[in-house]
Formats: sequence, structure tokens, C-alpha cells
Amino acid sequence: MDAIALAASYHTVRAATPLHPRHRLVDARHAAFYLPVRAANFGRLVPAEPSWMDGPNSFGEAAALVRAAGLPVYAWTVLTHNSRLGDLHPDVTVVNAFGDRYPYALCTAQPDVVEYTSVLVSEVLELGAPDGIILEACGPLGFSHGGHHEKTDGTDWNPVQQKLLSLCFCSACTALYADPDALRAAVRAGVDRGAPTVEEALGALAEDVQAVRTGIVRSLRQKLVGEIRAAAPSARIGMHVTADPWGTGPFATVAGGVGADVDVLTTMCWPGPEAAVPGIEALRAAAPDTRIAAYVLGLPPKPADGAALSKEWLAYLDAGVEEFHLYHGGLASAARLEALREAVAAVSR
Repeated sequence: MDAIALAASYHTVRAATPLHPRHRLVDARHAAFYLPVRAANFGRLVPAEPSWMDGPNSFGEAAALVRAAGLPVYAWTVLTHNSRLGDLHPDVTVVNAFGDRYPYALCTAQPDVVEYTSVLVSEVLELGAPDGIILEACGPLGFSHGGHHEKTDGTDWNPVQQKLLSLCFCSACTALYADPDALRAAVRAGVDRGAPTVEEALGALAEDVQAVRTGIVRSLRQKLVGEIRAAAPSARIGMHVTADPWGTGPFATVAGGVGADVDVLTTMCWPGPEAAVPGIEALRAAAPDTRIAAYVLGLPPKPADGAALSKEWLAYLDAGVEEFHLYHGGLASAARLEALREAVAAVSR
């Protein structure tokens, strides 16, 4: 392993901790900032402290342990996935064409959200002094990756319908669309009739909407990366991304170009190569000069089989991936770590 990613800002999670010396579960009941929260530095949106931790700087304590082991620390910074802030400030959350709000999803067309992400990153750099920073959800979330006790995963909404349900109609986004009323009607009709593609659903409106959505994300990316370069020139910048122009969620779209000096772009590589390799190829086309990392799953439902994992990861190398980001060493059992070690050795030769 070349580096360890530690949560600096993270969303609600209930996580197994099979290797922890004292407990076997962490219940993070809301999104939190794992460095001291200096509320006066923030604007309207202020992150919460993690009440389930023993102190206000668990990131710093963990980082010291990692560095003592001889490894660099990357600050894993989730930007817009924050159900607590969405509950407190619903006006800055994503709204779909039917008027349903996604309280877990802060919309980056909202100035308050842009300010929040900027201050959050600044605080991570100043207080955490990481060797690198990984930005997740550097753009608005959409329909998926959201609520507790999900009852949406098994619905009959296909990927196109989910993308349509991810288009935002908050006050800031609505002001950017050329014809928001027509767009809202097109999205509703496309969802309910099961349009075959987003473009078919939106018709002549598709080009304008795509330019608006990718522009919002690119603007935030350029702002944050520029601020990171100015504040911490030596920090390595990574980002979770997709080449899908309609992509929302943890992996923000880079369709139309990255437009920022990012060191590595990390793309989702599960459930497996059949879906992942085309995504890698599309990302290479969108960002021909940027290093690409595969975000690989080492947990169930993947088997604890080193040979099977090695075969999958080698396929990503063949597709042009240059490094691997493993999810998730901290959640793996001792037995599964043996399989992960075998796969890591295979792609490190």
C-alpha cells in the first residue's frame, strides 16, 4: 500500500470494524467533520461534530498512527452528501421534477453550498495537514446513494429513469435552465413512460440541460482545486468521477473535460469489468492526460478469493488504470485481508 485514506468529512454510516481492538461496530448517526469544528469560519452551513467519537480530532489521532507506520495520509472529504445539513436547510437540497426533495443531497448550484465546500476543504488542509485530499461528491447527488432503510433499490426504475429523477429543480438550478417548466414536464413524462434514453426524454432541451449540469460541477471542481493548489501546493488531489454526462452522486461528472489540475481521477469499478471497462475507456477519452485509479471492492459480495480478485484487477490494468483505491481495508476481516493481499501483490508486480 502506498497511502491510507482517512475520513475527514463523511456522511451517515453504520460500519463494521472487525479488526478494532475494542469494538466491532461504529454507528455514525449523521454526517460529521472529524477535525475540530471551528463554527465561526463557516457561513450558514456548519458541519457537525461526531458525538460517537472520544474527542474532536479523531482524524488527527488516526493520521498520527498511520504516519508512525510510515505511510502518507489522504483526507477523504465527502462534500455534498450530508443529510443533517439537508434536514436543517432544505432550501439548499436537490429537488426532482416531481417536487420531491433529497435531504441527503446538497445542490452545488446553491451559493451557500459552494461556500460550505470551500470552507470545508480549507479547514481539512489547515487542521489536518494531509499529504493528499480525495474529494467525493464534488457535485450534487441524485436519486441514488441516499436514505436510511432504502426501499428504492428494488424498484422497477431503470438507470435512465434514475438519471431523470436526479435532475435538480431547486431554486438555483431552475434559474439556470432555458425553459424550466418544459423541462420539468419532459422529465416527469420520461420517468413515467420509461424513456429509453435521457436524450430521448428531454428532446431539444437535452443539450442545454447537459451544459448546465456539467458546468455547475466543473465550476465547483475548478474553484476547489484552485484553492487547494494555493493553500497546499504539494498535496496530491484525487477526485471520485464518472465520464457519464448525466452522472450524479459520489462520482461527479467530468464530461466535457476536467478543467482543473487534478492528480488522479478515481472511477467506480464494481460490480465488475463488464461494466467498469467501458467506464474506464470513456474516462480516458474525457481526461486523456490525467492519471486514472480504479475504485475496487474487496468486500462482499466479492468472494474472499485472491485469484478471482487478481483476475478482475488485472483487467483494469489492461484497460489503462494506473493505480487502485481499495474499498475497504478497515471493514475487512482478517481472513479476507489474505485474499486482498494476494490481489494487491498481483497488480503490483
